[in-house]
Amino acid sequence: KKMPREKLETLYRGQHLQLMKRGHWEFADRTKGSGVVTIVAVTENDELVLTEQFRPPVQKKVVDLPAGLAGDIAGSETEAFELAAERELIEETGFAGENFEYIFSGPTSAGMVTEMIDFFLVRGVKQVAEGGGDESEDIKVHVIPLKKIGAWLKRKETSKTCVDPKVFAAMGILSLYTS
Repeated sequence: KKMPREKLETLYRGQHLQLMKRGHWEFADRTKGSGVVTIVAVTENDELVLTEQFRPPVQKKVVDLPAGLAGDIAGSETEAFELAAERELIEETGFAGENFEYIFSGPTSAGMVTEMIDFFLVRGVKQVAEGGGDESEDIKVHVIPLKKIGAWLKRKETSKTCVDPKVFAAMGILSLYTS
């Protein structure tokens, strides 16, 4: 059964997000950027490159994949998602790679936000810079052997740190797309 398209109403607009309402459903929408990219970056030694940073909404450090917005820089609103993935990987982690393979796009939280995230896989990444994010970020970089990642992630889950589910999606991606 096709749902009727109800009127879209803006309840609140902030600097980065707006709260929207369609029928009885309330949800968040970004005001800047054309999309979100996340990168499954694997070194030549079969290590997964991860980030860790404090996230105010959950009041914890979060272990995550390198990720960021596409088209959020003034003058680059039409930035290609692959270029955004390359830029974000270097900016956040200091690692770079050559062949960014688009894997899939999906909702980050379909019941709460309009945001879709595009996953890219890049193998053979190498460290070319320091990383750590831009001036607004304080990112710690982890390079974890894939053979030890399950135990490492389990140890990271504490009262002060959590693991973003996209990391587990990356593990599934790697099992499907690597030999």
